[in-house]
Amino acid sequence: MKVPIEKVAIVGAGTMGRDIAQAVAMGGYKVTLYDINESILKKALDLITENLDVGVVKGKVSRQMKENTLNNIVVIDEIMNVTGDLIIEAVVEDLQIKTDLILKLETINRDHTIIATNTSSIPITRIASHLKRPGQIAGLHFFNPAHIMKLVEIVSGSETGPEVIEALREFSKNIGKTPVTVNDSPGFIVNRVARHYYVESLKILEEQATDHQVVDSLLENFGFRMGPFRLMDLIGVDTNFAVTKSIFESFHFDPKFQPSRIQQQKVEAGHHGRKTGKGFYEY
Repeated sequence: MKVPIEKVAIVGAGTMGRDIAQAVAMGGYKVTLYDINESILKKALDLITENLDVGVVKGKVSRQMKENTLNNIVVIDEIMNVTGDLIIEAVVEDLQIKTDLILKLETINRDHTIIATNTSSIPITRIASHLKRPGQIAGLHFFNPAHIMKLVEIVSGSETGPEVIEALREFSKNIGKTPVTVNDSPGFIVNRVARHYYVESLKILEEQATDHQVVDSLLENFGFRMGPFRLMDLIGVDTNFAVTKSIFESFHFDPKFQPSRIQQQKVEAGHHGRKTGKGFYEY
């Protein structure tokens, strides 16, 4: 039975979660944004307001749309209140953390609730295997920055119901996104193709062929909007590293996906990119 998506909850108010919340709220949906940390929720609202203000200045967002968007978002720090027709999980790229969280979300929600994970690399079937309702979970992978980027990958696990995929396609279009349906495979489409944009660039650094500024400059002048090192800083060096490790493991440690020691050192030093003020560049 098809149940219309009216109430949406986002779990995780970090970079992706808050931008997804903004995109969904701008699409006219009522959004509950959950995080265990109150300070992160406050920061999320401040940054969403800042994004909307930039949109107003550029003439891409009306003042009324800004007001409506902010009115559509409610923040909470109690997980038992995370209920809705669609729950979008946007926490760290860790199988155990995601699985434990989604199990809890399944328990407190109704049978018709769709649980979508924003994972960029973890197989949906692997997560679904732990659930009582594996047909109600799918991947809904947004791209950073989620309130701007149009593409969304909708990933079907082996048990995902076709009505769930159709509902997510309709929802994605309603919030102004371009959905692409993908079968469950490591890295899906975009991250599998893009992985070497990062991995090969990092190998150039390891081999000391040149520095990261030169690589970025060359690729940007070649036509890419953002070089790999600037892009890793935007996404989060830690997030990018986690995705690379996940894909490396999923392909049975194929050397062509091997994570970089340089990137690992950045993560261990806490140099995660723009969100920490330092990554491959300083901010």
